[in-house]
Amino acid sequence: MLFAARRYRRKVLLASSSEIYGKSAATPMAEEDDRVLGPTTRSRWCYSTTKAVGEYLAMAYHRQADLPVVIMRFFNTAGPRQTGRYGMVVPRFVVRAQAGEPLTVYGDGSQRRCFCDVSDTVAAVLALAGCGDAGGGVFNVGSTEEVTILELARRVLAVGRGLAPPERAEALERAGLIVRVPFEQALESGFEDMDRRVPDLRRISGLTGWRPQVCLDDILRRVAAW
Repeated sequence: MLFAARRYRRKVLLASSSEIYGKSAATPMAEEDDRVLGPTTRSRWCYSTTKAVGEYLAMAYHRQADLPVVIMRFFNTAGPRQTGRYGMVVPRFVVRAQAGEPLTVYGDGSQRRCFCDVSDTVAAVLALAGCGDAGGGVFNVGSTEEVTILELARRVLAVGRGLAPPERAEALERAGLIVRVPFEQALESGFEDMDRRVPDLRRISGLTGWRPQVCLDDILRRVAAW
């Protein structure tokens, strides 16, 4: 694709991932931060590595052939029509909550994530596509509204039960609708999860003015309605 784009002088937007940062402790994560990965004996880091190879190839075409390449690192996009097929936590939680089934939280649920509505993500892509100064740049795309996975489960239960107050969601947890499963029982031995994953959005905001507009509770309502 990069070869064809160079031939026809077409701008390329490459979808990368926050997984690029690996287990970096930097918070918020900025585009020039170092990557921190585990050993190759753990397949956990394969996805991050393949995304990095894509970024290296894209930047090589930019530097050597002046190809206008824009790299976008997405942080947990969520919204209507998303499925839990690849472990996407929001639709997986919502489907189970609506079915009256327990929500599974791995570990102690203290991992912190930020979820960006798909409409905001699309707006970011369009902003970068239309920005003539974005070529050769790497941009985080996501939300900075943090939530623990345990709190996410509670809020999904609240939405799924008709926007019940938080204390009702906690009662549902006590009733067994949130089940905590140790990582070693659910995932491969030695799996490492990130404590926090929060994007630094100053670069994309400074260049395009883009900022996410949809809050997490509205994302959950949109997914539940769909």
